[in-house]
Amino acid sequence: MDVSQKRRIARLKRQARVRRKVRGTIERPRLSVFRSANHIYAQIVEDVNGRTMAAASTLTKDVAEGLKGKGNVEAAKAVGSAIAKKALEKNISQVVFDRNGFLYKGRVQALADAAREAGLKL
Repeated sequence: MDVSQKRRIARLKRQARVRRKVRGTIERPRLSVFRSANHIYAQIVEDVNGRTMAAASTLTKDVAEGLKGKGNVEAAKAVGSAIAKKALEKNISQVVFDRNGFLYKGRVQALADAAREAGLKL
């Protein structure tokens, strides 16, 4: 097994471990984050009915405008504030943060901090 496979398996193990404990309810849905090498995605999921209530990423037009790069901390901050704004429009003020097996640093942390600053309670 090469290094990239080991990293992927370690992330999937962390994801499964966290997902056993973190569930999104109707009152407090789950804010799930996924990051790739080039983009970052966030969605608010209500796990009882399995619906996505809001989503934002560096690929959406309102977020992508004005960004120099899409795989950096500034882009993650833009996605965090965009997802918080969409959540607050739908009267969602509290969410459970699901880092999806990624370490809480860098872009994942920047997204969470920006969502908090925009008024979302994590």
